[in-house]
Amino acid sequence: MKKLINGIDDVLSESLRGFGLAHSDLVEVSLEPRYVARKAKARDGKVALISGGGSGHEPLHAGFVGAGMLDAACPGEVFTSPTPDQMLAAANDVDAGGGILWIVKNYSGDVMNFEMAAEMFDGDSASILTNDDVAVESSLHSQGRRGVAATIAVEKIVGAAAERGDDLDSCRLIGERVNSASGTMGVALTSCTVPAAGKPTFDLGADEIEMGVGIHGEPGRRREKLKPADALVAEMVEAILESAGADEGSEMLAIVNGMGGTPALELYLIFDAVSRECDARGISIARSLVGNYCTSLEMQGFSLTLTRLDGEMRELWDAPVRTAALHW
Repeated sequence: MKKLINGIDDVLSESLRGFGLAHSDLVEVSLEPRYVARKAKARDGKVALISGGGSGHEPLHAGFVGAGMLDAACPGEVFTSPTPDQMLAAANDVDAGGGILWIVKNYSGDVMNFEMAAEMFDGDSASILTNDDVAVESSLHSQGRRGVAATIAVEKIVGAAAERGDDLDSCRLIGERVNSASGTMGVALTSCTVPAAGKPTFDLGADEIEMGVGIHGEPGRRREKLKPADALVAEMVEAILESAGADEGSEMLAIVNGMGGTPALELYLIFDAVSRECDARGISIARSLVGNYCTSLEMQGFSLTLTRLDGEMRELWDAPVRTAALHW
């Protein structure tokens, strides 16, 4: 294993400390318990958005803390859910009186621990469960579809709604609408290596891929031989559009997301293929992101997220945002 680390037990604390130092104008980092919060506290009455999950998916979620997105993020150990005490401390820190909206990816540990935190929190709260992965209906880590990169769209769009003053229930309903209009599918060319494990999570042959891989290296639809990018994209677009209910004339947000080890050269090539595939179906890509947003350590591969936009969702996506990972 080759990793740019000191001691395995110190990886997360040292990384979080570095993140806080690098973005000290945007965030404050608590190391005990671990959470990242906005440096500039929200106005009174604003709904506070809190998300989190295992580390190793950076910039998800800490990279999306800031004006227009999250109020706080709770990082667990690598690929391990954060604990309820982290979530409760974050909630008490960022609560501005409008209630807490928990944004939770559909993994068993995340769901259980966020539910426990909500029960312990004294104020009003509600939850959005993201479950956009169309590759498989369940895995070892989830009941039902996994929550993956469409979580970014939920956090951005709901974050803008909270910023403009929407109340807790309205924010929840918008988030559920975004989630239900989204689908994601990923493909891995290589495994990743969790520092504590010291070896790859799974083995792939030199000419093999894992189609529909999860962000922790969970198995996908099947293992097969590597195909040209156009063929991979065609299968992914077909599966996602069927799930998202998109048809001719739909406008989509497209997120081509690197898994951590894929160069930008290839990600933009994938976006070209996605654009051509959508054009052939009479579907327009109205908004887009290309880059590393929901990674799996150093895994080579990518995921594609398509979200069917309506006018309000498009307006909220365009609203100003200032975080470490998104800024416009």
